[in-house]
Amino acid sequence: MLNKAVLVESLLVFTVVLLVHTVVWDRFSWCAVALAIQAFYVQFKWDRLLQLGGAVFQFRGAANSGLLPASMVMPLLGVVMKERCRAAGIVYFERFGIVVASTGMLLALFLSVLAVGITKPVPTNTCILTGIAGSVIIYTMKHSLTVSEVIEVLEVLLIFVYLSMILLYLLPRCFTPGEALLVLGGVSFVLNQLIKRSLNVIEGRGDPIDFFLLVAVVGVILLGLFFTVLFIFMDSCTWISSMFFHMMTAVLGLGVIMPWLYRLIHRNPLFWLLQFLFQTQTRLYLLVYWTFLAASACGVVFYQNAKRSSESKKHQASTITRKYFHFIVVATYVPGLIYDRQLLYVAAVLCLAVFIFLEYVRYFRIKPFGQTLRHLLSLFLDERDSGPLILTHIYLLLGMSLPVWLFPRSCAPKGTLPGAGALVPYSGVLAVGVGDTIASVFGSTMGEIKWPGTKKTFEGTMTAIFAQIIAVALILIFDSSVNLNSSYAWILASVSLVSLLEAYTTQIDNLLLPLYLQIMLMA
Repeated sequence: MLNKAVLVESLLVFTVVLLVHTVVWDRFSWCAVALAIQAFYVQFKWDRLLQLGGAVFQFRGAANSGLLPASMVMPLLGVVMKERCRAAGIVYFERFGIVVASTGMLLALFLSVLAVGITKPVPTNTCILTGIAGSVIIYTMKHSLTVSEVIEVLEVLLIFVYLSMILLYLLPRCFTPGEALLVLGGVSFVLNQLIKRSLNVIEGRGDPIDFFLLVAVVGVILLGLFFTVLFIFMDSCTWISSMFFHMMTAVLGLGVIMPWLYRLIHRNPLFWLLQFLFQTQTRLYLLVYWTFLAASACGVVFYQNAKRSSESKKHQASTITRKYFHFIVVATYVPGLIYDRQLLYVAAVLCLAVFIFLEYVRYFRIKPFGQTLRHLLSLFLDERDSGPLILTHIYLLLGMSLPVWLFPRSCAPKGTLPGAGALVPYSGVLAVGVGDTIASVFGSTMGEIKWPGTKKTFEGTMTAIFAQIIAVALILIFDSSVNLNSSYAWILASVSLVSLLEAYTTQIDNLLLPLYLQIMLMA
């Protein structure tokens, strides 16, 4: 039987689904409701499989499967994106939103069918429910998608299946089933988009920064897969292997990724990037400021490790110490959102590529910095870093960046969406940078009343909601492009729901919370 925390988490997700359904009210929102109902029941089966060790792969422990909250992210994002772009009259991105929603539903159904298929004895009632939901979704897709869109959705599903088999085998205990659906589903969609756009290049169509994101994400993922396979046959800790690692990184970067990007943007990628970064004086000031903040973050890491070395007992960074990085990230993103969102977009892509590359260096123990990185970062591990990879800092970066990357710029001619949608790029700052940070700090220091079934406190959640309301007021003061049009009640409801979800979810909140807040603000 599901515990209280999972039941409340499911109730919060259902509330979000119904609120979006109330606003949109079309065939896809009805499909989202059907998907949520079947995902709730299948979540029972996944949780039972994880408890009994009957899952096909090794998933992250100390957490439930997270199938329901993860299953709804991509479909709801697609639904609200479709609605916003339909209102703006942008047909291309309205169709794109339909493809996103359909893809998310199909991936979630696949994961549900997988759980039902490996559960013994076969759960008849859940099978019937999954079949009904699947029939509704497939019927809707049949009457809503063109042939090329159906092929595109099936391509993403195929990539997801193969990518899941490879990465879940190579990286045990790094994901829950829900987190695997979110991360690998997103990577599969990005890879398919890159292939599609590479085969249909039209000069002058498409923003170079979008191509930069696609190529960077796919490039670092392929780089990791290449070296993972390579180091099965050779020791990665030797100097020869390390030299080969650096040499092949340069070869793949300059020989594959750069030409690929050149084909898409029709100009030299390095010259384009340098020209973009130093185009205005404001960008130069922001880059200097961000360099200072990056040096400060490194200073925190070195200082905390020095404290560990000077103490006789084992020292581990506290929750408050880890939240220093949240404050630094907020100080990084807010000026970028106010003064130059395109620069922030590109800088976040570069930072993600660097973070993943450094994680490869740490994971493979590449000389000369691999072992040093292992020692420095081990101080900041928590129970969510139970697998071979350390992903929490990458999830933090993704949580802050995804609302910026996923913001439908083409459907916002004035650079911002009307009403609560104007806060969409700030979703990561509000949910993770302010809400999650304040909840952790105040909850761990002053909290006494715990939410039933969790370690989170009532005081932490209420303080997080209050802090986010103050943050919204400050955004209104300092960002003149934000005009909420009296949608304050919806913003308060959105912030409150996401803060409660933070208290009850056992999934990676750095990744999940910004996406749900973005969905609510775009609805």
